[in-house]
Amino acid sequence: MRGRNRNVRGAAALSLDAKGRLAIPARHRESLLAAGEGSLVLTAHPHHCLLLYPAPAWQPIRDQFLKVSSLDPRMASIKRVLVGNARTEELDSAGRILVAPELREYAQFEKTVYLVGMGSHFEIWSEAGWKRQNELAAEALAGDLPPGLGELVL
Repeated sequence: MRGRNRNVRGAAALSLDAKGRLAIPARHRESLLAAGEGSLVLTAHPHHCLLLYPAPAWQPIRDQFLKVSSLDPRMASIKRVLVGNARTEELDSAGRILVAPELREYAQFEKTVYLVGMGSHFEIWSEAGWKRQNELAAEALAGDLPPGLGELVL
């Protein structure tokens, strides 16, 4: 499973403790640790959520961004957010990960956050941000479906 964890799915409302630690649900701990060889990367996303990757899965993404020219202001900004905010973290003995104050502020975290499985990684949203994403998805799906989506069988 080295760096190739594709089993993270589902959304869970979780609480940050007073020190800014987030307990990863038990059902995800073992696979995250195995895929990350014990090391995880937590970083900011341009949509003001956080991303949590097993370290080996993050490395190719990081490498791609490091190859991008910083002369394009938009690409430089995205690189700065994703790569500049990346932190290597480890789960503590209670299965918690520390979310640095800068990342908590960037993502506008309060007490409740949402851990959202995206196959190979997690997105971590503030409660308000997750609600807003769900509203945007409902609005987007209220009109014509995006190309290719109408062909999916659910």
